Amino acid sequence: MKRIFLVFVPLLFLASACTEDLASLNVETKKPAAIPAPTLFSNAVKSLAGNLATASVNTNVFRFTTSQWAMAVYQDEAQYDFQTRAIPNTWWNAMYRDVLADLRESSRLINADASLLPKEKANKLAILDIMEVYTFGILVNSFGNIPYTEALNAEKLFPKYDDAKTVSADLITRLNADIAKLDASAAGFTSSEDVVYKGSVSKWVKFANTLRMKLGMIVADENATAAKSAVEASDAGAIAASTDNGLFTYLSASPNQNPLHVDIVLGGRQDYIAAKDLMDKLAGWNDPRKTAYFSTNNAGNYAGGIVGKVNTYVDFSRAGAKVIAADAPYVLADYVETEFLRAEAKERGFNVAGTAEQHYNNAITASILYWGGTAAEAAAYLAQPEVAYTTAAGNWKQKIGTQKWIALYNRSYETWTELRRLDYPVITAPVNAKSGFPTRLTYPNTEQTLNGTSYTAAAAAIGGDVVTTKLFWDKN
Repeated sequence: MKRIFLVFVPLLFLASACTEDLASLNVETKKPAAIPAPTLFSNAVKSLAGNLATASVNTNVFRFTTSQWAMAVYQDEAQYDFQTRAIPNTWWNAMYRDVLADLRESSRLINADASLLPKEKANKLAILDIMEVYTFGILVNSFGNIPYTEALNAEKLFPKYDDAKTVSADLITRLNADIAKLDASAAGFTSSEDVVYKGSVSKWVKFANTLRMKLGMIVADENATAAKSAVEASDAGAIAASTDNGLFTYLSASPNQNPLHVDIVLGGRQDYIAAKDLMDKLAGWNDPRKTAYFSTNNAGNYAGGIVGKVNTYVDFSRAGAKVIAADAPYVLADYVETEFLRAEAKERGFNVAGTAEQHYNNAITASILYWGGTAAEAAAYLAQPEVAYTTAAGNWKQKIGTQKWIALYNRSYETWTELRRLDYPVITAPVNAKSGFPTRLTYPNTEQTLNGTSYTAAAAAIGGDVVTTKLFWDKN
């Protein structure tokens, strides 16, 4: 009997140990049960920058749409075919699912965090809302009417689409409130959590003012009063130097490298080349940015290809080393853009400091310096009759629009918005274009099948779900 007992006791311990070991297998050690609010914030900004920076033909084809890049082989996207690869679906999902959902959840967690001091909580919530406004601005100015008031609500499986004009006005209202809440004397996100300004609340104030100025100016041809109010309220507080630039900085090591580096350098893609429209301007005006924007072709010359036409890759310039560097930052907002907005504001008669010519010169100079040029090169460039504000061809829209198109190189979504808004420069239509110049993206196919009632109403409200339907602010 003693022997049986002695055998039985070890078996009990073994069974107990096995039970504990098996239970431990259910504990997630690599996937956290809850994601911290700051992580959601930084991940949302990374997703946003990544989609704006990439040149993936499945996601972001605006470099071709704006005639800054051409393609060597595959021409569908360059010819305004956005449906074969379902580009509108990817763009829509990237903004709603990958950016806005994370920002909204981060806000919920911060709101519920009783350990935060009131001013710190207010700063964090305002910064998150600023980035929500930034992202909704991209959506409303890409598609028109969009899900907004019912978006990101798990109880609204079939969200209604809100009127684009109403959404645009509300985005500015939100920025008004966010700017008022930001307190530079209090903490915000820490330097490691804030991937744009490293914890500087004062620079977020400048970022928000520049964003308000931009969103106001977008509607200027449709509602000059609203634009004037937004721009004048923002001028003094907006980005005032290159040190205020809002950058998402990539790293030299994987997995946080610039998407262009991953695609073109690591992926060895030999398809993207300079477009003739942009190269002609750079070369014709001796633009010092030419050597940074592009490399030479295999013969050592600078040359641009025809958009929409098969081009021999080795015969044309490709994206420059600075553009495709692993750690090349993506610009979310900067001094260049802000100065062009100020120049335009003066021409529209808005009450901002300085003159249109001063702001125009400041913008171009800052762009040249950013890309590695010198102040002397900027002065020489501006002295050319074709570039100088008083002698450059056309009205102010043509002067500012053309130079902004050049300066916004590699910020292709912004370039597309400015082309639609200012209508300059006049770019060459792609060979075998599937439509006229795209003034919006069509709604995702998934919306037609999964949210059909709301989709049908939205398509009718904007005047038809086609790429050439103009958004409410696109008056020319």
